[in-house]
Amino acid sequence: MTQPVPIRRDAARPFRPRLLDAYCCQGGAGMGYRRAGFDVTGVDIAAQPRYPLSFHQADAITFIREFGASFDFIHVSPPCQHDSDCQRLQGRTHPDLIGPTREALEATGRPYVMENVRGAVAKLRCPVMLCGAMFGLKTYRHRYFETGGGFTFTPPPHPPHTVPQAKMGRPVPPGHFGQYVGNFSGVERARQVMGVPWMNRDGIRECIPPAYTEYIGRAALASLRMELVVAA
Repeated sequence: MTQPVPIRRDAARPFRPRLLDAYCCQGGAGMGYRRAGFDVTGVDIAAQPRYPLSFHQADAITFIREFGASFDFIHVSPPCQHDSDCQRLQGRTHPDLIGPTREALEATGRPYVMENVRGAVAKLRCPVMLCGAMFGLKTYRHRYFETGGGFTFTPPPHPPHTVPQAKMGRPVPPGHFGQYVGNFSGVERARQVMGVPWMNRDGIRECIPPAYTEYIGRAALASLRMELVVAA
């Protein structure tokens, strides 16, 4: 395991720890952590001109191995296509990066969250599920979060799914929630529902709503503050 680099704090400055947002895409997760109070840096193997925060173009696993220990907290969203129902139906194959990413995360010694879709649940360790209804969003979009490095969090209550959901890729009828996956219509509505006004369709259909990671981020900040109190 890489020995974590001590994180120095200036008592005169606001507590704003550094967070690495790996496989960041267009920044749904990163924006939630920023709203929670983190200084966020995104990394992705593809250029992400819509990413609204500090960004490095690089292989995520390599970047975590080289620089992950210099961050206070790490969020990763390995590409979900390997475990996506849509991709399996189309007969497409994609690399499974969950295991290699976890190995890189554990080597940093830092607390982390690893997010993925329902199809990956069997490969995630004791994942916590978050749903848009938990945050008052007009979409369900279940996502699953493995925690590690000493960090855990408790999800908010999960309301029953009483509102019908539009069919995949179809316009959202009145009184329905949208799915916003695939080649969906209604990008502007999706931006409003998900809270991601800077994203295009490609970003929206894969993103984590910032409300999810703002919730996780507040729990992570509380945990980090507690560590500082104990260390003092």
